[in-house]
Amino acid sequence: MHHRRIEVDGHSVFYREAGDPRHPTLLLLHGFPTSSHMFRDLIRLLADSHHVVAPDLPGFGFTQSPAGFRHSFDSLATVIGGFVDALGLKRYAIYVFDYGAPVGFRLALAKPERVAAIISQNGNAYEEGLSTGWNPIQAYWREPTQAHRDALRQFLSPETTKWQYVHGVKDESLVAPESYTLDSALLARPGNDEIQLDLFLDYASNVALYPKFQDYFRNHQPPLLAAWGNQDPFFLPPGAEAFKRDNPKAEVHFFDTGHFALETHACEIAQTMRRFLAKVTF
Repeated sequence: MHHRRIEVDGHSVFYREAGDPRHPTLLLLHGFPTSSHMFRDLIRLLADSHHVVAPDLPGFGFTQSPAGFRHSFDSLATVIGGFVDALGLKRYAIYVFDYGAPVGFRLALAKPERVAAIISQNGNAYEEGLSTGWNPIQAYWREPTQAHRDALRQFLSPETTKWQYVHGVKDESLVAPESYTLDSALLARPGNDEIQLDLFLDYASNVALYPKFQDYFRNHQPPLLAAWGNQDPFFLPPGAEAFKRDNPKAEVHFFDTGHFALETHACEIAQTMRRFLAKVTF
């Protein structure tokens, strides 16, 4: 696995890359509060047959953004679109998780001809997939007051970050402590809390786009695999099942684990992906 950087419109985008570029490309897009580090095992499991690329989104991991950059989901998608162009990726499958889903779905809306397939691992596009765990954030959407903003700081604590990793996991010893420890260290960087709070507020823009994402699934019928941790406290199993409403050929697989399903089920998800991707035309 290579650990690289590339300049994209003033951003120094950090990314992990493995596999032969002549093989079909997988673009892996992480979520909150993590980085491409979450894909460390999956990359190794798939790199023998695929060219695997996993960037850190602006505001996360080791990507560095220029001063004054406004972090929104539109701007994150713009940077990742530029990253794809800078690497010369013409066609690829996207693996989207959590925040990576609205970023990846924006890429698909903008250039559907490039997206060969979608693997959504707890990457939501339907309101029925949102749990009550979103209630404090939704309150901030309705009333973007300082009080509501400050109430969300608890989501940035090391305790909550660890909880996101271990909730719903039957054997917590399977979750590597460096995962949530690294996330917590990067969240604690000066100013990063305000970036994350800005993105909490802007997540409402993703929900507003759900109908357009659903139109895309319905009109383009991309090969779609939902690989879902069924104990996720934020994105519920009905959100995975809902893909079949607009894309009847979508495959839905549930794994008995939590939000960060790759921490405990990377091998099982990789095997499911191999079977799915064998049927995809790149």
